[in-house]
Amino acid sequence: MTLEILTFGCRLNTFESEIIRNHAATLDDTIVVNTCAVTAEAERQARQAIRRAHREHPDAKIVVTGCAVQIDPAAWKTLPGVTRILGNLEKLHVENWLPDAPSAVSDIMAARQTVPHLVTEFAGRARAFVEVQQGCDHRCTFCIIPFGRGPNRSVPIGAIVAQARALVASGYHEIVLTGVDIASYGPDLPGAPKLGQMVRRLLALVPELPRLRLSSIDPAAIDPDLWQLIAEEPRLMPHLHLSLQSGSDLILKRMKRRHLTADAASVIARARHLRPGIAIGADLIAGFPTESEKLFDETLDFVVANELTFLHVFPYSERPGTPAARMPAIPVEQRKQRAATLRQAGTRAAQKFFAAQIGTTIETVVETETTGHCEHFSPVRLTQPATPGALISARVTGATDRHLLAEPI
Repeated sequence: MTLEILTFGCRLNTFESEIIRNHAATLDDTIVVNTCAVTAEAERQARQAIRRAHREHPDAKIVVTGCAVQIDPAAWKTLPGVTRILGNLEKLHVENWLPDAPSAVSDIMAARQTVPHLVTEFAGRARAFVEVQQGCDHRCTFCIIPFGRGPNRSVPIGAIVAQARALVASGYHEIVLTGVDIASYGPDLPGAPKLGQMVRRLLALVPELPRLRLSSIDPAAIDPDLWQLIAEEPRLMPHLHLSLQSGSDLILKRMKRRHLTADAASVIARARHLRPGIAIGADLIAGFPTESEKLFDETLDFVVANELTFLHVFPYSERPGTPAARMPAIPVEQRKQRAATLRQAGTRAAQKFFAAQIGTTIETVVETETTGHCEHFSPVRLTQPATPGALISARVTGATDRHLLAEPI
């Protein structure tokens, strides 16, 4: 075998795995596992993948990196087949992928700047990701990620533009801006540009880019420039995914979030006023410590009232060292049940959203010959095959509970 990369977790990890692919391209018989630490389940899956890789390829060298390694390196070093571990800073430097490079995990909290890299291909993907920032300066009580990613650091606008141009030249029609907390973009750069200013300059300087999409965004930090772009810029996709986490004010306070439900509802209403038909999704945690049935119902009611269509729901997962891990816990089975209930509410909202698209014309990035995602990030199933990677027009002829049915035009 040659190089194989197994990626867990967020889009930022996906972007970084492509950097690793370039840096480690000459390595043979090597399996890289890029881990996630956002939940215990993500860590379990990575450990399982490492054990499976060692069973199936006992002679391969296994290198483990990512947030889980950064937070607790000792826990990963002794797994079967693991020959080396690398921290989140080290994995991005080419010298650490030389055949005889040692293990290295430095203090991520001491990081002060990003190191821009040029990625021109995302293996097997029809849309590309561009890192715009790293790390987070906030301390939500449930979250361990700042200790895996370090403080907020922004990528200079020039490097973002160069990355976008390279990806468009490689044939990508859609780029997703990604990071740990993209709404915190810019305070460490000259002139302290905000996310909206960066997006405006990116679109102006890369006019050949057809579609730009934002990854998850904090509803407390949408700046005036970004609101104007949402209202006026057709190349910025009509899709917002909010880092909401709860629809209960008491739980939001205990999470140490920067918004309350009224703030989130105002963001949703403003987005729909400025961009009629925009799709709104959200990240939600079910069964956060101290969440009573009444408080859970507040979140469920918020989802239903605001017709949140694309939900990423996670049963709460204790992260050792976080304040929430010391709070009175909800039984695990109850967390799973509440997560399922929220997902069902999201499915019903999505069905209503899909039904409203019947008869319209959509623009779809084709991912396989018969599947893709349209402007609103609705999953699309095509009635006739199309070329993967292409951006096509299609007429919506029907819908299921999971996707639109569309005929290429």
